[in-house]
Amino acid sequence: MNIKTNTVIACIDGSGLSEAVCDYAAWISQRVNSPLKLLHTIDHHPETAAITDLSGNIGEDSCDYLLEDIIRIEQQHSKLRLQQGKVLLQAAKERAMQNGITDPIISPRHGNLVESLIEVEDSIRVLVIGLRGKVHDNQPGQIGTKLESIIRSLHKPVLVVNDAYKSPQRIMLAYDGSNAAEKAVDMVASSPLYKGLICHLVCVSKDEATSQKLLEAASDKITQAGGIDLITQKLTGKTDQALCDYQSEHSIDMTLMGAYSHTRLHDMLLGSFTAKMLLSTRKPLLLLR
Repeated sequence: MNIKTNTVIACIDGSGLSEAVCDYAAWISQRVNSPLKLLHTIDHHPETAAITDLSGNIGEDSCDYLLEDIIRIEQQHSKLRLQQGKVLLQAAKERAMQNGITDPIISPRHGNLVESLIEVEDSIRVLVIGLRGKVHDNQPGQIGTKLESIIRSLHKPVLVVNDAYKSPQRIMLAYDGSNAAEKAVDMVASSPLYKGLICHLVCVSKDEATSQKLLEAASDKITQAGGIDLITQKLTGKTDQALCDYQSEHSIDMTLMGAYSHTRLHDMLLGSFTAKMLLSTRKPLLLLR
C-alpha cells in the first residue's frame, strides 16, 4: 500500500459537525484499508490595516506603543489557536481510536485550509469535510465559505457531511449517463468501500426509454463487479427534488454522484446542480471524480 497516495483525510475545525466528520472518515478508512489523517489548519491573519489608518491621527510614539500592543495580542491569540488546535486534534484522535482506528495521524498545519489541501492533494484518497465550518455552525441554509473552493480545486473524492454519523447501509448513486456519472459507476464497482451495501442506482429523466437504457448499461458494470445488492429506479421531475424525495422515502444513508467539471464549478458553483444537492440533501453527499 502506498501511503503517500492512499490517505483518508478528515478536516477537523471544532464545528458541530467535526465529530461526524471524524466518524465517517474512520468508517471509510477501515473499509478501504487506508490510513486516517486528522487535519486542522491554523490560519494566521493579523489585522494591520488599523495601524496605518491611525498613524496619521496620533503621535509617532503612540503609534509605536499601539503596534507593540497589537503584536503582543496577536501572539497571544496565536498561542491560544495552537493550544485549541492541539485539543481538537487530540479529541478527534481519541474518537477515531474508539471507532477502531489503531494509529490515526494528527496533522496540524499553518495557513489557509484550501491551500493546505491543494499541497497534500496527491496523498488524498478521500477527503471528508463538514458542510459548514465553525463560522456557519448555526446557519443550516448555508454552505461553508471554504467548501466551494475546496470542491472546485481538488480532483479527489470529497465526502460532505451534514448530519450526525450513521453507519451507511443503503446508498444512492445518482446517474445521468454523463462522463462524470460513468466514472462514478466505475468507482463504485471497483472500490471495497461499497461492498456489502445496498446501492440504489437512480436516473431522473423525462425520457423513460433513454433512462432505461442508461440504467441497464450502468447496472451491468456494478452487477458484474459483485458484492453489491443493486436496485435500479427511474424517476421523473426536478432532478434535485426527485433525488431528495427518493432518498427520504427509501431511508438512503449516503448519496453519491459524479462532480461536474471544474470549469462549470469555477464559473458558478452556487448555481450548479452540485450546490443544489449540497443544500437540499439531508444525508452525506459523496462527490466522486
